[in-house]
Amino acid sequence: MNTLPPDWPYRADAAQVRARPHDWCVIDHGSGPKLLLLHGAGASGHSFRHLIPALPGYRVIVPDLPGQGFTRAGSRSRFGIEPMAEDLAQLLAQKDWLPEVVIGHSAGAALALQLSTLIPLRAVIGINAALGQFDGAAGFLFPLMARALAATPFVASLISRTLGREAKVEGLLANTGSTLEPEGMAQYLALVQRAAHVDGTLGMMAQWRIDRLMARAPQFTARTLLLATAGDRVVPPAVSRKAAALLPRADYRELAGLGHLAHEEDATTVAGAIIAWLADPAPGQGQIS
Repeated sequence: MNTLPPDWPYRADAAQVRARPHDWCVIDHGSGPKLLLLHGAGASGHSFRHLIPALPGYRVIVPDLPGQGFTRAGSRSRFGIEPMAEDLAQLLAQKDWLPEVVIGHSAGAALALQLSTLIPLRAVIGINAALGQFDGAAGFLFPLMARALAATPFVASLISRTLGREAKVEGLLANTGSTLEPEGMAQYLALVQRAAHVDGTLGMMAQWRIDRLMARAPQFTARTLLLATAGDRVVPPAVSRKAAALLPRADYRELAGLGHLAHEEDATTVAGAIIAWLADPAPGQGQIS
């Protein structure tokens, strides 16, 4: 796909797909039962570059979310959880990509839960799932600031120029509690340097209403695993523990020694926990360390 950098992960398996209202960039790799992988805010499908080969025997579908990565958004009004899930369902139906399992990282886990109300799923798996509100005043002010920034002309370009430097991106990644290899850091730098990606991320943050999603927690009846990591500085494990208690069929697992980008740090351990849980027909709640 010509829009992707020559060294972008899984470039040979990526294609541009027009499914209204967006022009999606989607990785389609492997064969077998279908898995859908959904990245978090500010990332792209590249974030699963290590997890994809750690999940053999599956056909893995990995879209860049609207406005982020290399998916061109056809409507900036559809960055919220519900419309984005509807647009994902449209894409999946159009391409006959209906998955058995959806794995979402961070905000992608919220999308996975919403998607479970639109299409039949065997299971939903959240990796450091962003299913909670910010505490205190931040919980009120942050969404307002995101909406203001997203509505201000040229802000995305300004942020891209300001943060699109190696040292800035390294600092942002370090604040997640994760340590990435140089290639991974370079890929995030390439994303931040794209003003369209920054604009899409701001739009998603501005329209994200996790409180409304979790108020409907009893409706999410798909079997669910919330996998948290003890070193996550973005979404503490307590968020996943609390969410698992609200969801009807959820299990909670915790991994030690990894940060928010656990699937990029140690895909083998994360994939092992996922595969073991999928193979267990009736797992109990507990902790993996």
